[in-house]
Amino acid sequence: MSDAATRPAAGVRGRVSPARACALRVVRRVFEQGAYADRALASEAEGLGPRDRSLAMALSYGTVQRRATLDYVAAQLVERPLDRLDAPVLAAVRLGLFELLFLGGGTDYAAVNETVELAKQASRRGAGLVNAVLRRGAREGREILDRLDDEGPTGPESAAVLYSVPGWLASQWWDELGGGEARALLRVVNKPAESALRVNTLVAAVDDVIAALPVASHPAGAELPEALVLDGPFDVQGSELWRSGAIQPQSRASMLVSRILSPEPGERVLDLCAAPGGKTTHIAALMGDTGGIVAVERHPGRAAALERTVARLRATSVQVEVGDAGAARADEPFDRVLVDPPCSGLGTLQSRPDLRWRARPEAIGELAALQARILAAGADVLSPGGTLVYSVCTISRAEGHEVVERFLDEHADFSAERLTQLLPHRDRTDGFFIARLQRR
Repeated sequence: MSDAATRPAAGVRGRVSPARACALRVVRRVFEQGAYADRALASEAEGLGPRDRSLAMALSYGTVQRRATLDYVAAQLVERPLDRLDAPVLAAVRLGLFELLFLGGGTDYAAVNETVELAKQASRRGAGLVNAVLRRGAREGREILDRLDDEGPTGPESAAVLYSVPGWLASQWWDELGGGEARALLRVVNKPAESALRVNTLVAAVDDVIAALPVASHPAGAELPEALVLDGPFDVQGSELWRSGAIQPQSRASMLVSRILSPEPGERVLDLCAAPGGKTTHIAALMGDTGGIVAVERHPGRAAALERTVARLRATSVQVEVGDAGAARADEPFDRVLVDPPCSGLGTLQSRPDLRWRARPEAIGELAALQARILAAGADVLSPGGTLVYSVCTISRAEGHEVVERFLDEHADFSAERLTQLLPHRDRTDGFFIARLQRR
């Protein structure tokens, strides 16, 4: 790209699209303040129209996801170590490079010029560096990426750079899944997550929802008859279908959990770590809102949100309880128990752009201990012949198979009926581990 292509036209200098300004604020809050990307976007995008909001989301989420790859390219374009750049300057470099190299659909001129204008607001001297780096990036960045892609990920170290994940995570997947499977998984972690929703059969019929949706959709299949996969963007929470309780945004993997639990009308069910309530209300729908569901959530704020979801979806059989899911209970035995404990969430990287940079390898062992404690608590209140389902939205053997294997070693009265590991690249949904256990 020539210098003329990046030079602002007369009267344009200083203009910045609201979407780019919003995206830079989100990126800075994530990397400088530790904010969650979705919450930062919700705050910073307030008042933006749908088109600007969509662009701001694409720019900010993509920049956060692709940080490792962007830093690899930037390191070859900047004549000083990246950790010596001022934080707002580095954020502008990342944002501009992402748009130039990954987003497409715009012009190099706008990506360079508006990002430089944004950088000036934080650091006039740093804006010159941003300008120089992005001009070089427009000319040379694609070639740098192509060389990296052509060389291919020969091991976890190069794969971590190419697909932008922490090195420890690439190594873990290499070890647990094998090189070929790990590469296939890494190829999809930066792609958009599936857009799926569950029809709440307590309120509406599947065919009626399909007819009312403003976007095309298709049923997920016989195993999930209430699941719809959307073929285009849809503002779920802005729709009347959502307000009326007819639909709930939920991945097919998450829906499969309640189907594997397979509750029967009139039964007594315990749902441990129940918020935000997608599985809880799905269980209620599968039971025809008969029987009783005790939904336990430790955090009062999350429990309050769970109660709102239960009310919106008209699941009157659900009783929300604020408490420790791992604590001993004095209840009468339950027919079925769902244990859906906190986990690393490594199966949801597509929909949670900052999670990969928050996850810590040492936290997996800590979580596994907590998961085992909650699983044992759930088992203690299950009636003989009852069904216990354990689920985590992760791709981590330590939180999945190993937790269940240790549990079965310690509980001779339980047997495994079904063990399922869903993988995003293979199953086109979130990564989940689901175990269905039976008490003899």
